[in-house]
Amino acid sequence: MDLMFWLALASKIVVTAGFVLVAVWATARAGSLIGALVATLPISAAPAYAFVALDHDAAFLAASALASLSINAANMIFCLVYALVAQTRGLALSLSTALGLWAGLSVMLQSVEWTLSGAVVLNIAVCLVCLSIGRRLRHAVMPPTSGRWYDLPIRAGMVAVLVGAIVMLSPHVGPTVTGTLALFPIVLTSLILIFHRRVGGPATATLMANAIPGLAGYGVALLVLHLAVTVVATPAALLLALAVSVGWNAAILGLRRGVAQPEVPPGPTARSSQP
Repeated sequence: MDLMFWLALASKIVVTAGFVLVAVWATARAGSLIGALVATLPISAAPAYAFVALDHDAAFLAASALASLSINAANMIFCLVYALVAQTRGLALSLSTALGLWAGLSVMLQSVEWTLSGAVVLNIAVCLVCLSIGRRLRHAVMPPTSGRWYDLPIRAGMVAVLVGAIVMLSPHVGPTVTGTLALFPIVLTSLILIFHRRVGGPATATLMANAIPGLAGYGVALLVLHLAVTVVATPAALLLALAVSVGWNAAILGLRRGVAQPEVPPGPTARSSQP
């Protein structure tokens, strides 16, 4: 690979890392609802898709968005499973259980030839189940916490590495694997790694439970990208999908603040050290 390729790849990673630094700075200083809504913006997927669009045509992006739409259902399950296990278990077991299930579901979902209607129905069904089960987990208090100096570089680095991997692999693995990698829950995982030990499992579970409605909007944005990228110019389709995601989360914030449900203090397992 020539020097220009590596310079382009490095610039893509730096741009992504800078974007993530801004986003997670806001997340670390917000409550669970705002933090979850920030975390479910396309912090890693949007740059990944933007960079993949430089090397692939609209049909490739449309197929990748369809694959991502099916994987979005696995991301909602990831959030719910972590939130349930973290009520009584420590970081290692909670996160490994959620990631292991995500990996298994992703392999299974990739083996299916998804139609658009099938992927939409899957997301709606999974979202309704996850919202119903996770509703009771959304209101534990996430105490204010000051970040350590290495928190933001670690999280930005994790996302930047993922974007770099997607850019390098996409010419070789096709749209389905590209779409799957783009939806790997790297931002959610990084938040779990930071907050679980600092504020406890139940409080971090609140962040993940609040992320489920945001991921529903993520799915709508992917649907818009899949439909729009073959109709309008690729940059316009990407911006439209981003606007849908931002608008969805802003609407959730407005609705939830209007309801103004009180938060419940975390129980005695908030700092569980069980394995």
